[in-house]
Amino acid sequence: MKYNKKIASAGNKGKGIRSDCFVTIELIENKGLDIQLESKVKVLYGDSIIALTKNILNFFNIKNAKVLIEDKGALDFIIAARIEAAVKQLIDTDKEYVYELIEENKYKTEKDRNRFTRLYLPGNTPSLMINAGIHKPDGVILDLEDAVAPDKKAEAQILVRNTLCRLNFYEAERMVRINQIPKGLYDLDYIIPYNTNLVLIPKCESSAQVHQVNEQIKKIKDKKNIKNSIWLMPIIESCLGVVKSYEIASAADNVVALVIGLEDYTADLGTKRTNHGDESFYARCQIVNSCKAAGIQAIDSVFSDISDMEALKENVLRSKALGFDGMGCIHPRQIKVVYENFAPDAQEIEKAKKIVNAFLEAKKMGLGVVSLGTKMIDPPIVKRAQKIIDMAINMNKLSKNWREENEEI
Repeated sequence: MKYNKKIASAGNKGKGIRSDCFVTIELIENKGLDIQLESKVKVLYGDSIIALTKNILNFFNIKNAKVLIEDKGALDFIIAARIEAAVKQLIDTDKEYVYELIEENKYKTEKDRNRFTRLYLPGNTPSLMINAGIHKPDGVILDLEDAVAPDKKAEAQILVRNTLCRLNFYEAERMVRINQIPKGLYDLDYIIPYNTNLVLIPKCESSAQVHQVNEQIKKIKDKKNIKNSIWLMPIIESCLGVVKSYEIASAADNVVALVIGLEDYTADLGTKRTNHGDESFYARCQIVNSCKAAGIQAIDSVFSDISDMEALKENVLRSKALGFDGMGCIHPRQIKVVYENFAPDAQEIEKAKKIVNAFLEAKKMGLGVVSLGTKMIDPPIVKRAQKIIDMAINMNKLSKNWREENEEI
C-alpha cells in the first residue's frame, strides 16, 4: 500500500467543542494497532468506540497505526467520519465507510411543498446539526460552502454524508448547499446517493451551471440506480445572477425555487446591506418576478441579526408583501417568527375558505362555472385557496407544538 504521509488528523477540538472528536492517526511499522481514547464517557462507551475504530481501520486495510481519539461526546457516525477523513489523508482510496440510511430518512418531498423556513447548518459542526430537526424547520441545509473553512472541505463532505444517513431530520426537507461550480460538482458524489431531497447551487449566474449540476446528478443516479427526484435551488448572489434570474429559474423542471443571497449581492453592488433593504429592492423584485413567471418559489435572504426578533418580523412582512415564499434562518429562534409571518393571516384564511366552499357547492350542483360574488373562480385560484387552508392547518399544529415545548421549559 502506498502512503501519502505518516500522520494525519481530522475533526475539531478546543474550548467549547461539543458532540465532536479530534482523531490523530500515525502510521507505524510492524507494531499493530495502538488505540488511545480520551473521553468523559470512556467507562460507558470506550469499548464500543475502540471496536468501531478497529473496524474502520481494518476496512481500509490499515494494520499498523497509533491512534488518538479526543472525544467530546461524538455520536458513532461522527467518530467514523473523522477516522475516515484522517485515513484518506494517509492513503489513496475510493472506498467509503458508509452507514445504511435509517428508515426515518427515506422520505421524498414534493416540488411545491412549503418552504417558509430553511435552517442553515455548518457542514463541519456536529453540535449544530444533531438537534436541528426538532426545531421543525421546513428544510435543514447542511452547508458545504461558506460555513466550512477551506482546509476542512474534505472532512465536511464525509461528515455530511454520514449525517444524511444516520441523523433523524424529523421530515424536514433534506438540503445540502454545495460549493461553487465547478468545485461543487465533486460534492455531489457524497450527497446524491443518500436521499438528499434538494441541492442548493451557490453564486449561480447562468442556466449552464444548472445543467452542469443536473448532468452530474444524472451520472450518479444512473450509476447507483437512484429513482428519487432531486430538486435544485440556485442561489442568486451577484448582479449578473439577478439579470439572468429568469434564465436560471426556467433552466430545468427540477428547479423549485431561487434564493437571493444579499450579503454577496450587496458586496457586488459595492454598497452596505441594511435592514430596510432599499439597496436590494430592485434585485428582490426581479427575483420574485422571475420566479413567478417560471412558476417556482421565491426565497428571500437570511436575516443576520439573530437577537432582534421584532426587526426580523418586520423584514418577513416586507418580504411577504414583495411576493417571497420563504426565508433562510441562521438560528433556530428565527424559525417560529419567520414561519408565523409568512403563513396566511386570518383575512387570507377566511377568503380561502369562501373560495373552496363556493367551488365545492358548484361541483355538487354540477356547475361548470364557479363564482364568488361578482368574480369568476378558475381552478388555479381554487388550488391556491386550498393550499392556504392547508398552510393554516399546519401552522396551527406547529404553533401548538411550540407552545407545549415552551411550557415544558
